[in-house]
Amino acid sequence: MIVQRETPGREAAIHAVTLAAFGQPMEAGLVDQLRADEGWIPQLSLVALDGDAVIGHVACTRARLGGEPALGLGPLSVHPDHQKRGVGSALVHAVLGGADALGEPIVVLLGNPAYYSRFGFRLAAEYGITPPVAEWAPHFQARPLTTYQPSLRGDFVYSEPFNRL
Repeated sequence: MIVQRETPGREAAIHAVTLAAFGQPMEAGLVDQLRADEGWIPQLSLVALDGDAVIGHVACTRARLGGEPALGLGPLSVHPDHQKRGVGSALVHAVLGGADALGEPIVVLLGNPAYYSRFGFRLAAEYGITPPVAEWAPHFQARPLTTYQPSLRGDFVYSEPFNRL
């Protein structure tokens, strides 16, 4: 397996992997919408490859935290035939490293704390971050990066396509 930046022509394969991973079209459609949005960051759309086959994908997109730039991670997708083999972990480590290298301050996501805590994510409330939907709080997490400052706090706002879910 190798992790690299998404390249043109892989959109359909990424859509298919995301659809297979989630078993419903919502997340696959979200990736397509995010790619067309101004919040898309091409350097933070990564694929996991087995040979030439896309077996996983992750993206971070531009978000706002207290009115300042931040990142939203997701969706993270791994084809069911390749799950529980470290593909998702490799993608998360790579996208966090890429975000840090770009000077981004923090990555926020909605996900399973038991899974994402291994990457240094903690409940967003610990950082004074408010989720867009209050009921998300037990699953809403944040991971500060090198340039993070504790004054970065407040309401979190995802890229516009997330609002259409």
